[in-house]
Amino acid sequence: MNAASSPAPTAGHRVEGGVSFWEIARSDPTRVAVIDPSGQETSYGDLLVRADAIAAELLELGLVRGDTVAVLMQNTPGFFAVQLATSQIGLYLTPLNFHLGADEVAYILTNSDSLALFVGEDEGLAQIGAGAADSAGIDARLRFTTGSHPGFRSIGALLARHPDPQDRWQGLTMLYTSGTTGRPKGVKKALPHVRPEEALASSFSAQHRTHGLMLGPGVHAVVAPLYHAAPNGFALAALHMGRTVVLFDKWTPEGFLRSVQTYHVTDTHMVPTMFHRLLALPESVRAQYDLSSLRAVVHAAAPCPVHEKYAMIEWLGPILFEYYSATEGGGTAVSAQDWLEHPGTVGRVWPGAALKVLGPDGNELPPREIGTIYLRNATPFEYHKDPAKTAASRQGDFFTTGDVGYLDEDGWLFISDRRSDLIISGGVNIYPAEIEQVLLEHPAVQDAAVIGLPDPEWGAAAHAVVELKEALAPSEELAEKLLEHCRGRLAKYKCPRTIEFRGLPRTETGKLSRLRLRDAIVDERAH
Repeated sequence: MNAASSPAPTAGHRVEGGVSFWEIARSDPTRVAVIDPSGQETSYGDLLVRADAIAAELLELGLVRGDTVAVLMQNTPGFFAVQLATSQIGLYLTPLNFHLGADEVAYILTNSDSLALFVGEDEGLAQIGAGAADSAGIDARLRFTTGSHPGFRSIGALLARHPDPQDRWQGLTMLYTSGTTGRPKGVKKALPHVRPEEALASSFSAQHRTHGLMLGPGVHAVVAPLYHAAPNGFALAALHMGRTVVLFDKWTPEGFLRSVQTYHVTDTHMVPTMFHRLLALPESVRAQYDLSSLRAVVHAAAPCPVHEKYAMIEWLGPILFEYYSATEGGGTAVSAQDWLEHPGTVGRVWPGAALKVLGPDGNELPPREIGTIYLRNATPFEYHKDPAKTAASRQGDFFTTGDVGYLDEDGWLFISDRRSDLIISGGVNIYPAEIEQVLLEHPAVQDAAVIGLPDPEWGAAAHAVVELKEALAPSEELAEKLLEHCRGRLAKYKCPRTIEFRGLPRTETGKLSRLRLRDAIVDERAH
């Protein structure tokens, strides 16, 4: 069955006013829910059977509303089965980064108070999960797998039960921060005391208004790991809207274009580094693929260079929807049309949230003055078991993740950088993202990062690290050309003092780890 051929619209599949995966699955069980990276299809009906069986087993084993379950899986249908199970019986689900080691996984299992662990078919992940579950003291009856691994119970053996949970309450994810400064912390929000369909009903209008996503048939491409907040949230929302979800295990620019054409992808969530790589494809390659099915490309996670966003809109049309948010909640959003009128903005605050920019003294700053961005969300949160960090992030009922930026006179937000990435050179603030955007405009540059390195005269000096496009060789001459490129576009004090060529550490969601980069360079220079 073709992924794009959803048999019926979702408008009639409603429960208490809202569309949901569970109702769609019962009304239209043969609809394709998930296409995995190998091309194998899973129907809505099959996914429902798995989710209900998992939910029933967890309840029978004594889990109650507010308990936590963890999942250690790559992008597979089994991940959704676990999440759909926990989200209909009032549990927290903690997705685990499958790149972590056993000790790191054990820490999160213990810190999150996870009572159950689900692993996929990957043998290596199962071994990590087994060791971590032992360390965290997870009961043998509450270790499950979608494959066949010693010490884990097979989810397949539960399917014959196929119960229909009656006592249904909305569950949530409890995601862990990346832990760039110390151990990762769980972002825990209060569980709403409502049925899943009621919670979903209130979210659909916001998805359409801020991200251009509409109810009904379509195909959503998941191009990053499901343990990340945004890919996870958008993928689950797609299932509740009636979409087919296409899972990637590895993203490549031409592979993405091929998938859009093959599956008639209608919407996806991306990051700016993906735009950069797509635009680097030769025009002859881009022209080979039919992308006319795309209706919404949502993006966030990192600043998008203005010239690249212009190029993406020119290529795909006004279907880009950008937002700025945090795992903790709150945020801003902007359509392509509004962005073209306010280039560089990440949007205005969305309904139900609030935003302000504060100076070092904690007072609100006037328009166009750069300060720390604070958000307020309708749903309160805490860092699990860390009241000190929770308190440190707060200013009244507002919180910050450390991002720096400013509001213009009309309330449009512009991001400058993260406070931790700020370079103070000779008492002057330098924002790396601004320099990086200029470097990315040069045709030789594939990727760029700017960090502050110790300087005996200025305290810190801006140092640029550049990843060149394929087939280009580093040279002193090219480094000088890049410096000259910066001098022609930036104030003298903002220009990097030095440039080096090397690969850059980025996460799957496109976030640059300047801390890792800085530590590596400082360590190399020390030796």
